[in-house]
Order: sequence, then structure tokens, then C-alpha cells
Amino acid sequence: MGKRQPTNRVRVMGVINTTPDSFSDGGQFDTTDKALRYAMQLIDDGVDILDIGGESTRPGSQNVDASEELARTIPLIQAIRKESDVQISIDTNKPVVMQQAVAEGANLINSIWALRQDDVLAVAAQSGAAVCLMHMQGTPETMQQNPCYDDVVSEVIEYLRQRIEAAVEAGIARENIIVDPGFGFGKTLQHNLLLLKSLAQLKALDVPLLVGMSRKSMIGTILNKPLDQRLYGSISTAVIAAMQGADIIRVHDVAQTIDALAIVDAVNGVQTQQREMQ
Repeated sequence: MGKRQPTNRVRVMGVINTTPDSFSDGGQFDTTDKALRYAMQLIDDGVDILDIGGESTRPGSQNVDASEELARTIPLIQAIRKESDVQISIDTNKPVVMQQAVAEGANLINSIWALRQDDVLAVAAQSGAAVCLMHMQGTPETMQQNPCYDDVVSEVIEYLRQRIEAAVEAGIARENIIVDPGFGFGKTLQHNLLLLKSLAQLKALDVPLLVGMSRKSMIGTILNKPLDQRLYGSISTAVIAAMQGADIIRVHDVAQTIDALAIVDAVNGVQTQQREMQ
């Protein structure tokens, strides 16, 4: 079979964690050579964006210092850039990592903290890169201990609205802003399901919407399946999100998700054609 082309309407972001402790693929890509081979496979599969992370943000995870995170991520970005012009996202919250990653060719800063630490907004604005602002209640160390909301959907929307405004005020162009509701980041299963069911409401923010539910515990809890048996559940959540207007789906299983989203795109394309004909 020839190289599979990515879908046009819903983009796929492939995850590459160069960490020893990420919840799904920790330790699998602990050298630049291993990670580069995997990146090239995802590119061949048709991925739109590669999301590279050098620090785990799973529940209970611990911080790593900037020098270690740089050592895990920058050589990989450099190696990918020698081979491909694919879009690269750097999943980090450290200003120095943001700066160096963008200097080496990263296009997007993916921030689980929504750039709310000191000076990070200014660094992101100066970089000229696009940014993804995610909702998280608490911190990775504590976020799953007792997440509480009065209305999770409205609170997530309001938080993201405020972070968009802060980013624009800092000098980040609105067209360079993406938002992520943060499935699994300070949310119970019920919170995650309510967000997924109401995902279309986040389109009112009028910026692209990224979602990441691939292999997460919400799927494992529903299906009572371990990490390596959550493919079908992950694809199901991706399809539901895409049908509700998600623009980017962050996944581990790129080729399979691209196939599923091609069906979503075909259905949405028919709906668009019908409206144009009326």
C-alpha cells in the first residue's frame, strides 16, 4: 500500500513521549534513534502533527529539570527536521524548552498549564509559534485526588476563554491559539463523559479545538481493559469528538485513527454538500 494521506477536515496529532514514565509509552522511545524511527513511521502513516514530550504529566508524575527535558526532546526535533517538514508540537511548560524547541523547528507549544506560570506567556508570544491552551484543575501531582466542579462544562469553557484573552493580551495572535478541555486532567470519569457529550459547546470559543483521550483511564474504566487493549475505545472517543467539531485529535494509534476519521470526514462532507445545494 502507498503512503496514506491525512484527512483534510480533522487533523491527527501523534504522541511521541521521550520519557521513562509516561502512562502509555514510557521507556519505548528513550533514545533519539528509536524515537526518530517511530516519528518517520507516523509520518508515513499520514500524521499531521507530531507532539513531542520530555516530561510525563500522568497523574502523580514528578517534574524533571530543564536540562534533562532538553536532552530528551531537542535532538529528536533536530533529527526530524533533517528528514521532514511535518508540523511539530513541543509538549512543555518550561520557557527554555519552548525557546529552543521553536528555534529548532517546532511549530506549536502545547501547554497543559495554559501558559499560566510566570513569564511563560511572554516567552510563547516572542517565539511566534502557535499555542495550545489546556484546562487542568490542580497539578499533575494532585489533580486526580478529588476533582470537583459545580458545572464542569461551563467552568472549563470560562477558564479557556480567560486564557485565550490572556494570550491575546500578551501578543499571541488569536489565529495561533488552540484550546484543549484536558480530558483526565483533574476530572472524574463523570466529568470526562459530560465534557465529551457537550464538546460542541466549546466551539463557541471560536478557536480550533484539540482533544486527547487516547488510551486514558476513562476508557480503561468503562471497558475494564488494560492500556494495550484500549484501541477500539480510543477510536470511539476520537470519532465522537470529531463528529462534535474537534479539529485536532491527539492519539497514540495514528493509522487506525486516520481510517476512522476518514469516515467522519466523508459524512461531514456530504452534510456540507447538502447545505450548499439548498
